[in-house]
Amino acid sequence: MKTIAVYSSKGGVGKTATAVNLSYAALEQNKRILLCDMDSQGAASYYYRIKPKKKFNRTKLLKGDFLQFIRETDYPGLDLLPAHFSFRNLDLALTSEIDQPDRTALRKLLYVLEDEYDYVFLDCPPNLTLLSENIIVAADCVVTPVVPTTLSVLALEQLLKLFRKVACDKKKLLAFFSMVEKRKSMHAGVMKKYLKYPIFLRQSVPFMADIEKMGLYRKPVAAGPTRSVAPQVYRALWQEIMERRLKG
Repeated sequence: MKTIAVYSSKGGVGKTATAVNLSYAALEQNKRILLCDMDSQGAASYYYRIKPKKKFNRTKLLKGDFLQFIRETDYPGLDLLPAHFSFRNLDLALTSEIDQPDRTALRKLLYVLEDEYDYVFLDCPPNLTLLSENIIVAADCVVTPVVPTTLSVLALEQLLKLFRKVACDKKKLLAFFSMVEKRKSMHAGVMKKYLKYPIFLRQSVPFMADIEKMGLYRKPVAAGPTRSVAPQVYRALWQEIMERRLKG
């Protein structure tokens, strides 16, 4: 089992769309997939038309009593652990009774899924907290969308600092340019400057109306009523991620 975290400390960069569509691209390869919606806003759960059961909450998750709350999606082979509003304070709950940070709690929780799934995707909240540190430690690969703007690049730099703080190998971090509009001079300039660095994937995701419309259809783009290139873009992105970090 490989764990892929889709993470950025900056909101509005296409993080949830990435998690939803990458999980579906992996499913198309006949893999067993689990998408964990770690964001209390529950956008990934919304896209897959799933609500958490009433008895599910942050406490159940952290005690390891969450398997019964995993739900099947409309796509056989792809399951989802829905978000709960109580997840907004997950970082506080991860602090032990002696007020020492536990950066391995999430990795230990995910271990019970080892024989159940080929890939586990984490759709992560946009923050820099103890939960973020847990995510970095637990993931085999951290994928971060970067809009080609100054503030989004700054968020990537902050993420690299977080990697150093928790002493994680930054080689498992992959960035890609998201919501790209090459007609914008800033977007073109930022991409020209940074694409030469090995942390960046060659595949980018352009700004497309079909991706925005996922909120209307509540489906991955490849399963929705579209003839755009969006499904091919996410398939290519997933293929590059596998080749760069998940082979072997």
